[in-house]
Amino acid sequence: MSHKKLSARFYKTANAREPVRDWLLSLDVRDRKAIGMDIKTAEYGWPLGMPLCRAIKGHKGLWEIRCHLEGGRIARVFFCIYDSYLVLLHGFEKKSEKTPQKEIETAVKRMKEL
Repeated sequence: MSHKKLSARFYKTANAREPVRDWLLSLDVRDRKAIGMDIKTAEYGWPLGMPLCRAIKGHKGLWEIRCHLEGGRIARVFFCIYDSYLVLLHGFEKKSEKTPQKEIETAVKRMKEL
């Protein structure tokens, strides 16, 4: 078995909340498992490109993990590399083709707090 190249860590708010962990725990077991496997693939295989990981244009250092869920649904987990960790900044289920700007802004705001 190969070694993790980067370990994932949850972004923590000033009051020690972990929004991505909270979001994951709100999902059903199958969705959580699918997203968890994609995060694990990124940990072991970094650096990765498409189709799993993609840099967010115009936001240096911000990446997304592209997760495909049952029923054709799509989830995204934004992350950055900080202090040799893959920091999970924000997660959401996509409802449209284009990623809403407010989702990117949430991730960028959290990345700047690191």
